[in-house]
Amino acid sequence: MRRLLPIGLLAFALAGCGKTEVVQPLPETVVGTVAQAPTGTAAGKALFASNGCGGCHTYKPAGSNGKVGPDLDNLAADAKKANAGTEQEYTKTSIEDPGEYVVPGYPNGVMPTYGGKLTDQQINDLVSFLTTKS
Repeated sequence: MRRLLPIGLLAFALAGCGKTEVVQPLPETVVGTVAQAPTGTAAGKALFASNGCGGCHTYKPAGSNGKVGPDLDNLAADAKKANAGTEQEYTKTSIEDPGEYVVPGYPNGVMPTYGGKLTDQQINDLVSFLTTKS
């Protein structure tokens, strides 16, 4: 019986060996469409939630009621007071460099800088979510 075990293991190992040719995977045809990651307001809403924005900001479309940072339901009015371009430009700057303009009554240096931490597409998605009125 002891002699059969090494022979059995050798036979098992050799059974896995085949020809010496290289096998390459072949492409498969996909029928239909490949799911894409959401962009725009849907992606922006997800980013708002995943980055904890609602912990500091009130924003009704996100269902958040944070009080540390400005109420984002007043974003258009804050953009006008800042006189820093369109609402979209102001919002983008506020995400990338929040110290550029600080809404009166709120401390500077509390909001993290997301420029360089989020991709341009992610920032654009957040801007879309925050400036699209539903």
